[in-house]
Amino acid sequence: MTNSFTDYKNGDVFLVIGANPAENHPQVMRHMGIAMATRGAKLIVADPRFTKTAAKADIYATLRPGTDIAFLYGIMNYAIQNGLYFYDYVLNYTNASFLVNPEYGFSDGLFTGFADGKYDTKTWAYQMNGDAIAKDPTLQDPRCVFQILKKHVSRYDIKTVCKITGTPEDVFKKVCDLYCSTGKPDKAGNLIYAMGITQSSHGSQNVRATAMLQLLLGNIGIAGGGVNAQRGESNVQGSTDQGILYHYLTGYLGSVNATLHPTLKDYLDKETPKTSFWSNKPKFLISMLKAWYGAKATKENDFCFDYVPKHDGKDHSHQAIFQQMSEGKIKGYFAWGQNPAVGGPNSTVARKALENLDWMVAVDLFETETASFWKAPGVNPANIKTEVFLLPTAFSYEKEGTVANSSRWIQWRWKAVEPPGKAKSDLWIAYEIFKAVRKEYQAGGKFPAPILDMVWDYDLPGHDEPDIMKIAKEMNGYTVADGATLDAFSKLKDDGSTACGVWIYAGYMFEDPVLKVPASQRRSREDKSGLGLFPKWSFAWPANRRIVYNRCSADPSGKPWDPKRMLVSWDGAQWVNNDVPDFGFKDATTGAFITPDKSAVNCYIMTTEGVGRLFAPTGCKDGPLPEHYEPVESPVNNLMSKQQNNPVAVKYKGDFAKLAPTASPDFPYIGTTHRLVEHYQSGAVTRSCPNLAELQPEMFASISPGLAKKLGVKPGDMVAVSSIRGEIKCRANVLPIIKPFKIDGKEIELIGLPWHYGFSGIATGATANDITPSVGDPNVMIPESKAFLCNVKKA
Repeated sequence: MTNSFTDYKNGDVFLVIGANPAENHPQVMRHMGIAMATRGAKLIVADPRFTKTAAKADIYATLRPGTDIAFLYGIMNYAIQNGLYFYDYVLNYTNASFLVNPEYGFSDGLFTGFADGKYDTKTWAYQMNGDAIAKDPTLQDPRCVFQILKKHVSRYDIKTVCKITGTPEDVFKKVCDLYCSTGKPDKAGNLIYAMGITQSSHGSQNVRATAMLQLLLGNIGIAGGGVNAQRGESNVQGSTDQGILYHYLTGYLGSVNATLHPTLKDYLDKETPKTSFWSNKPKFLISMLKAWYGAKATKENDFCFDYVPKHDGKDHSHQAIFQQMSEGKIKGYFAWGQNPAVGGPNSTVARKALENLDWMVAVDLFETETASFWKAPGVNPANIKTEVFLLPTAFSYEKEGTVANSSRWIQWRWKAVEPPGKAKSDLWIAYEIFKAVRKEYQAGGKFPAPILDMVWDYDLPGHDEPDIMKIAKEMNGYTVADGATLDAFSKLKDDGSTACGVWIYAGYMFEDPVLKVPASQRRSREDKSGLGLFPKWSFAWPANRRIVYNRCSADPSGKPWDPKRMLVSWDGAQWVNNDVPDFGFKDATTGAFITPDKSAVNCYIMTTEGVGRLFAPTGCKDGPLPEHYEPVESPVNNLMSKQQNNPVAVKYKGDFAKLAPTASPDFPYIGTTHRLVEHYQSGAVTRSCPNLAELQPEMFASISPGLAKKLGVKPGDMVAVSSIRGEIKCRANVLPIIKPFKIDGKEIELIGLPWHYGFSGIATGATANDITPSVGDPNVMIPESKAFLCNVKKA
């Protein structure tokens, strides 16, 4: 998320695609409403259903699930063909002028380099002049990124796009006209997305397409703009920051690979680019190792680099874990604050896989379906060998600590009440488990050093809970010599003199000199800019920056594109800023201001090119540009090429392999999952709350009035919804918020399924994910839950 919720008031046009903030992120809707009420901002909603957000829209565009790239490319093509893109921004702040390898090409759905089910990306590279990238500042060379993009998206004309997406042509043209109106210096367009974009077999490319549209229109780095992902809950951002994903260490440092990185030198040589802010990676990694291993981490032993677990290069995502579990390759499993028996794809098979474990530990507030999978309907506990432990944990207001929200704001929350019964905080549970493991290793083991040498000295005399302030300081970072808390990640060193658990968090526990509290505990409403930045309310990583890439809010000479929304400005002698600059604006040695011409060529400091990528030569396994592919289960053939699906989509084996063929007569309808305002995630909390259980007591399937009439189904009737993976039964919700799509002359119905229900709690019901497919995006392996084939009949 490039901007923040409080910045939304500065937007002129909102494009909400794959999200429903009125229901799923109500505070987001509030901030959008401020812009609509005070500055006449307009709202576009593109969604398969006429949602609560759509009810407030100026333009609602129906959109078939899984066709987001076609929709976004249609807008891009319209902008380019009609000269509505922000030319000066595109020329100066994107790689539009960069020349691409002459061997690069694209034909009939495939990019060059495809063989044996994967891509060799060599032909996607830039042309080079020595060490410099070759460029054409006129943007006319057929090998420059702009011309390649122009040609690529030219196939996505309005008529073609609407045949794919089901959006009426007149509505789509209105969308193009309105959103492209933001491609001007004095306008700001805010693109908001959520799981409707990401849960796809081309989810990463969906997200790339949103960023490309915003780059074309000059909407990134400016107040009121941005690409803004709405997270599923407050600390989803924080968990990824902390290295919860299998391929990242903390602060988005790539995992250590056993083959590629046998030594610290190998890791730093291969993973540290010569340009971009990632050139500081040695400082981030070594400071992290010092935080983890303290005095044991020395230059002589590579700062205990050998202690870090090594990645084998294989898929260890959620779906891969459950496939391995089903094969008996995983013996123990912690389900910590998650409920995969309801929340994961193909969950009937996933619950069956849990039966192969020797032991499982569920750490949660309630006995979830995962904790009680052995009590599921139709299951005989006597046949299950898995030993299950349930550790009751405290709810958010029953424990102390920080959360990082979608705006990247790290905010401290204090304990309001004590947790009930034997419930303990997650921190206490993790702390005590590690101490118990360490005690076992004190008796010996094959490699006890990583366990015994780990810094784990957080006891707080007189208290049951560990010293959370000490842990927070360790994450923030400190100088090893005197323990002084660091105020910024710029102070980190690669010589072992600094320790920092999460480099992007450096400064969040530094004491504000005026308010006399750590930055994450600040609660000042001061906002001199009037832009909703609130620089002294909590701490926004990195460096308390509220809007990332904010150098792009000014032209190359440093003059703001829109003075009324000034973030950074060069007055001829110095930078005058409303936000923390996201570029080198002062010389680190002399303190002298760096002139704008130098920062203008490095405005995107996290890319090696220094600019935004309209074309990505590296980073994506399925192409340097997005391309429309049908979902793996689709009712129609791909109109754009012979390549029906993403050619490198991840598919799984065994009982997870069941997929319906294209246009299957047995499963003629499109199924999609969605959320409800009354329930939350897998429903583990909300279905155990009497008030919420009463408001939404049972599972339902939303179908159109036309389909209901055809099936002889009335509102409230029981229906059976099936896919090739199984069948669920639930109530019929017959409403005109669901309408059939017209796809290339063919009418196709949509079935909407909330995914919050299971067999535990007060409000119970069938689990939508029992019938969703196990298939993933090739870059991050997120499941394709938003578009699959199903059938529905009266039960």
